[in-house]
Amino acid sequence: MSKSGKMQKVMHEYKEGKLRSGSKKGPPVKSRKQAIAIGLSEARKAGEKGAAKRREKRLENEPM
Repeated sequence: MSKSGKMQKVMHEYKEGKLRSGSKKGPPVKSRKQAIAIGLSEARKAGEKGAAKRREKRLENEPM
């Protein structure tokens, strides 16, 4: 599944109210930003190339 496919799946779950934080027993996700973070995290774990973590981007842009 591509990064966009993983994000579509996660956002679909979020919109239906089925996306949960942590595990299947965790509380439902109420924030859109949190849903996006979960989607990107899952895509990274699956080995799909996606957006770099913020920390890595910041380090690249800092002057030496």
